[in-house]
Amino acid sequence: MPGPLSGFRIIEIAGIGPGPFAAMLLSDMGAEVIRVERSQAVRGPAPDKPGADILQRGRRNIAIDLKNPEGVETLLRLVESADALIEGFRPGVMERLGVGPEVCHARNPKLVFGRMTGWGQTGMYAQAAGHDINYIALAGALAHFGRAGEAPVPPMNMVGDFGGGGMFLAFGVVCALLEASKSGRGQVVDAAMVDGTAILMTMFWAFSQMGAHDENNRGTNLLDTGAHFYDVYECKDGKYVSLGSIEPQFYAELMRLTGLDGDAEFAKQMDRSMWPHLKERLAEVFRTKTRDEWCSIMEATDVCFAPVLTMSEAAKHRHNVERNMIIEIAGMKQPAPAPRFSRTVAEVTSPPAHPGQHSREILESWGFSSADVDRLVSSGAVVDA
Repeated sequence: MPGPLSGFRIIEIAGIGPGPFAAMLLSDMGAEVIRVERSQAVRGPAPDKPGADILQRGRRNIAIDLKNPEGVETLLRLVESADALIEGFRPGVMERLGVGPEVCHARNPKLVFGRMTGWGQTGMYAQAAGHDINYIALAGALAHFGRAGEAPVPPMNMVGDFGGGGMFLAFGVVCALLEASKSGRGQVVDAAMVDGTAILMTMFWAFSQMGAHDENNRGTNLLDTGAHFYDVYECKDGKYVSLGSIEPQFYAELMRLTGLDGDAEFAKQMDRSMWPHLKERLAEVFRTKTRDEWCSIMEATDVCFAPVLTMSEAAKHRHNVERNMIIEIAGMKQPAPAPRFSRTVAEVTSPPAHPGQHSREILESWGFSSADVDRLVSSGAVVDA
């Protein structure tokens, strides 16, 4: 059977990063998502080779000039047949284009209008530019990534853009679609990366107030590389392994497999004053063998162990291969849809499209007559690649 969102129609207003990621997640789950590209993005006939931006997989692409009144009307006609629309402009841009929530809801009261921003639709930063690093900084997350005595380390752009942004937009849209199926009424989803990042920190807010996490001393806590049993270690060959041996039974297995189970110093697992010293000693142990040698000793045990792999290495690892975690479509390696469903199986339906590649096809399949399509293309309101 098709994915669990099969039957839902979603309009994605083209953007970068978290917006396309949310659209990809919805498409992977079976929704029909069409990406509305700027007309200026069309550079001539669509090449035969698929696009390379994997974030755009699974969607057809239409190019519309939203500065043309007929282009605006075209989008609003599409809205009439849609279940949701997602956009990632600064607050007020969609309204100035004439396709804000109020106008769209007048055409389709059941529409879910998903908005993706860094700072949110309100607040003193709402109109300011920003990027992932800024959003996770203000949310109170960035300060806690890094080692003791060193500056905070931005975790690429995974926490704000994708974890706190795109995934929360997709989650919010699905929640609103479920509610609309009962109430018959749409609503606006205000998905802000700063909000999403903050909620990802929920456990650490709890730990901090329980006295289990010192927010003023980065890199000294249980889960931020402070503990010797929760960190990465360099091996003899310069590669790394990861440990997460928190619970006593897992720590005991770590001690057994490293030959340290009779060492009195390591018996003091939760003595924080010992952690820096024990970390140095454990580092010496891991430098005695290569990563592969440690894998032969610890993989698939209860140490809570895994080798630290690059993307290419991860694609080849036996566990990931057995789960078909990395797939290949049109010659491009990429993560398979997640999560997995026993009955309504999620899948990638097509490789990334080029701007305007499906303009005519989309309009015709969404109810426009051939004459309407010809008129819109000839006027420049819609561009067909």
